[in-house]
Amino acid sequence: MTPGRGQVLIPGGTFAMGDHLGDGDPGDGERPVHRVAVSAFAMDATTVTNAAFARFVKDTGFVTDAERWGSSAVFHLAFTGDRSDVLTSVDGAPWWLAVRHACWRRPEGPGSSIGDRANHPVVHVSWQDAVAYCDWAGKRLPTEAEWEYAARGGLEGARFPWGDEIGGRWPLNIWQGRFPTDNTREDGYLTTAPVKSYRPNGYGLWQTVGNVWEWCADRYAADWYARSPERDPVGPAEGAARVMRGGSYLCHDSYCNRYRVAARTANTPESSSGNLGFRCAGVSDTPAPGAAGPPRRAPGSPP
Repeated sequence: MTPGRGQVLIPGGTFAMGDHLGDGDPGDGERPVHRVAVSAFAMDATTVTNAAFARFVKDTGFVTDAERWGSSAVFHLAFTGDRSDVLTSVDGAPWWLAVRHACWRRPEGPGSSIGDRANHPVVHVSWQDAVAYCDWAGKRLPTEAEWEYAARGGLEGARFPWGDEIGGRWPLNIWQGRFPTDNTREDGYLTTAPVKSYRPNGYGLWQTVGNVWEWCADRYAADWYARSPERDPVGPAEGAARVMRGGSYLCHDSYCNRYRVAARTANTPESSSGNLGFRCAGVSDTPAPGAAGPPRRAPGSPP
């Protein structure tokens, strides 16, 4: 197998999938730790960037779910725009604002842009948007098992891609300070970092933890690990939510310690937010991208 441009080859193998250290919320379903065999596959070295997503949109005219709905979730300290653009806050998580016209082009709201962030991860993409991009690129989303196997970088059982401790120098983009009101930005960033910040893992993958959540192909079930097949599992056959992996720039021990390779959570496939992106797996026999079907256009736009 020859990986495509911007991808690395992940060798097949067997690993112990799940939370080895007892860090996870039992409700997330990170246990039992179980053996999984994964066939060799190709994986993007980084999450998909704004520049790459812009090429996809230019080629297809695609309109994301956030653009169609007219709003998306923005972290309150990052919001840029007029207060009238804030439609509501999220019950139980008031640091999330539903912001009018927030989308991949305007990640912090109507007053923001991606003009100087071509090499940052694209955000405000739903699972459905990510699948559409993968179809265009001749790729696919990774399965949850592939994602964890690749994210570990060959370091089995560790908390992070580099070991069990963060150490004295920040090796990833997460929250520092008091969440959700004071971020000291010791790692250099309030929101996203460029996709090749910090160091790659043992397989050559950048930022598999922190920065942005990454969509996986699988449906989510909290009890999946107890019934998952050993070889190349693809997730449960039923369920509305889709798996997200890796944590984001908002993770903090006091709020969300899911910036670990074993951590897992989920969201509905049409959901989007300012800390949610993706990377692709697989590669087609024909590397030239092409739209897999009619592009999604905004309501009322000409055909």
